[in-house]
Amino acid sequence: MAAPGSNLVASVGRMLLDTSLPLPARFRALFTLRNLGGPEAVGWIGRGFVDESALLKHELAYCLGQMRDRCALPVLSAVLRDRSQEPMVRHEAGEALGAIGDPEVLELLKEYSQDSVIEVAETCQLAIHRIEWLQRNPDTQDDNPFLSVDPAPPAEDRDIAALRGLQCGGSLFRHEIGYVLGQMQHEAAVPGLAAALDRLEESPMVRHECAEALGSIAQEDCLIALKTHVGDLEQVVRESCEVALDMYKYENSGDFQYANGLSQIQELAS
Repeated sequence: MAAPGSNLVASVGRMLLDTSLPLPARFRALFTLRNLGGPEAVGWIGRGFVDESALLKHELAYCLGQMRDRCALPVLSAVLRDRSQEPMVRHEAGEALGAIGDPEVLELLKEYSQDSVIEVAETCQLAIHRIEWLQRNPDTQDDNPFLSVDPAPPAEDRDIAALRGLQCGGSLFRHEIGYVLGQMQHEAAVPGLAAALDRLEESPMVRHECAEALGSIAQEDCLIALKTHVGDLEQVVRESCEVALDMYKYENSGDFQYANGLSQIQELAS
């Protein structure tokens, strides 16, 4: 496939960085850049880490990890080091470094595996294990049915009875449970996700992931839960509900793809 034109990538990049646009439109631009790929797309995504939205920066890091492009290593490393960034953003930067899987960042991850923020430390520990596992298994084929790069290698033990859901483990573990349930898109997960979103004492990092998962599942009960929290006191939860409602709209629209930044550019030009 030919590389996307520079002007095209730049147009989508400018949409991503345009703070006057609604957050859902910027999210769609972000995922368009992820799909376009290449160093220029990585560069535009990397410029977004000065944004005021922790949610957007979290997703910037997530997309860079999923792209698995080594040219994202410097910006992700800088975000992990930057203690002025929100913990959920630094956590996602560490996870993205693990997703890219380059041994070059092992020493950095080992340094921050002792970070004072427990979610950051645990994420870096997982990233180290993933990279070391890849070194031991260089011929591993990526056959994830959900087309995503997971933060940890698959378990050899298939007995999942120990996973009790969204009320066990630390906040990082519960956050990842929310993510996985969203990937599975099964309606059976809706009550647990909605209950976790309702728990105001729960970590915002977990509640935001539950909101996004509800948007992916896109059942009517999800809509009710998301609308309840669209005015939440926590900014990252409010924004997650806003984006999740857009995801709900997409999942029920019959549109070809969520990452429609190119279509948005055409609409703005017309």
